[in-house]
Amino acid sequence: MTGGTREAPVNISPAVAANAEGEEIEVLESTDVLPVSPEDQWKSLFDKYDPDNSGFISTERFRDLLATHGSELDPHKLEVLLALADGNADGKICYQDFVNLVRYLSNKRSNSFRRAILQGSRQLKGCSLRDEVGLGVSQRLVRHVAYETLPREVDRKWYFDSYTYCPPPWFILAITIAEVAVFIYYGFRLERLVLQVSSPYFLKSPFPYHPQLRAQAWRFLSYVFMHTGIEHLSLNMAMQLLVGVPLEMVHGAMRIGLVYMCGVLAGSLAVSVTDMTAPVVGSSGGVYALVSAHLANVVMNWSGMKCQFKLFRMAMALVCMSVEFGRAVWLRFCPPAFPPCPNPSFVAHLGGVLVGLTLGVVVLQNFEQRLQEQSLFWIFFCVYTVFVLCAVFWNIFAYSLLDVRLPPPP
Repeated sequence: MTGGTREAPVNISPAVAANAEGEEIEVLESTDVLPVSPEDQWKSLFDKYDPDNSGFISTERFRDLLATHGSELDPHKLEVLLALADGNADGKICYQDFVNLVRYLSNKRSNSFRRAILQGSRQLKGCSLRDEVGLGVSQRLVRHVAYETLPREVDRKWYFDSYTYCPPPWFILAITIAEVAVFIYYGFRLERLVLQVSSPYFLKSPFPYHPQLRAQAWRFLSYVFMHTGIEHLSLNMAMQLLVGVPLEMVHGAMRIGLVYMCGVLAGSLAVSVTDMTAPVVGSSGGVYALVSAHLANVVMNWSGMKCQFKLFRMAMALVCMSVEFGRAVWLRFCPPAFPPCPNPSFVAHLGGVLVGLTLGVVVLQNFEQRLQEQSLFWIFFCVYTVFVLCAVFWNIFAYSLLDVRLPPPP
């Protein structure tokens, strides 16, 4: 270091080096960090807190600097900045780390990276998570799930280190078991497994949605437990488990349950608005919401998704969805077994897809960012709420105003 120039030390903290990997992800609001300044201003600011010209400032001095120049930094963000700058945990921050930190924060970085740094005892490795060896069966499963659902290596590493199987993916497993149990029960009661819908007692169950029984509000959700036959159940359960369980392992039961149930409700309401005389059964609304949200997330992050055979697997998922949707359309326009009541509608599939491509994409796109902090989530949630309210009013008034001829109650 000579004159007014300062030579940047070679050792850059692992935290800042990891942050420089170029993963284009989002985080701190720009109003919450140091203002972006020309390098001469950074240098003079650094010199102010390094009167001995040692090339380092202590973390305590850096804390004072943040308190002076930061904008309403909460204690959590303050600790994040300190952890980023002092990745070696030696209590010192070099000039180059200081400059890199301000540059990176000005570009915004992701919540998941901040939380990975705060693990403290663990430094992000330069090697890929896929290259790690000596893993047990459960660890390999977690790594597989990480590569199936997360597009960024930083997110995958943090998830791999933090996942504990507690709680397990209980929501998808519980609702799958319930749907299979109800199907088996009615299989014995109706004495048929294929095309149960052809039984005269099928719609007498308290679960299916029927237009004459709209006042029984639980039917707008409970229809997920009934399926037209084993062919309907099999396709839905396969997609529900193969896609839903990995998603719940990563995003949690609350987020996945939100997308699933919103898809279910949107499906029955869409039928009540567009196919007003038809009943509804099956979990396709929730399943299609999850699958379409996941596929959209894969497409939006195509280069970052490192799952094997992703093009082939995406094509197979679309084939399964198309086959199930085609079966539903065929069944809807087949002559009904008990006229004048038509066969179950296929519109619930489309309602689920719309939820997945809007609300679902936002929920799955941000791994660690809180939903309440995302403006796009609130926009789609408000749109969804308006749709639900309009559909409710439609069900209350439109049937009588339009003088719709409904089939008799089962």
